[in-house]
Amino acid sequence: MPITSSAKKALRQANKRREANREWKDKLKDAIKTATAEKTAAAVSFAYKIADKSAKKGLIKPNKAARIKSNLSKLLKTK
Repeated sequence: MPITSSAKKALRQANKRREANREWKDKLKDAIKTATAEKTAAAVSFAYKIADKSAKKGLIKPNKAARIKSNLSKLLKTK
């Protein structure tokens, strides 16, 4: 357990950031899963948006976002 006040604050900040990051990652996973299941333009567009925002926030790397978007675009082409 942290002893100094700065260490206590750092722990609070880390916990808050961890929760926010977990929410965004779950949102990304759900969006990808929904887009894969529905294969609609709206679902894929929403997943694109979440992937881009996750990359901008630093949760995933930009190349991973591009890879996710590329795989999702293949779903629309196969219709």
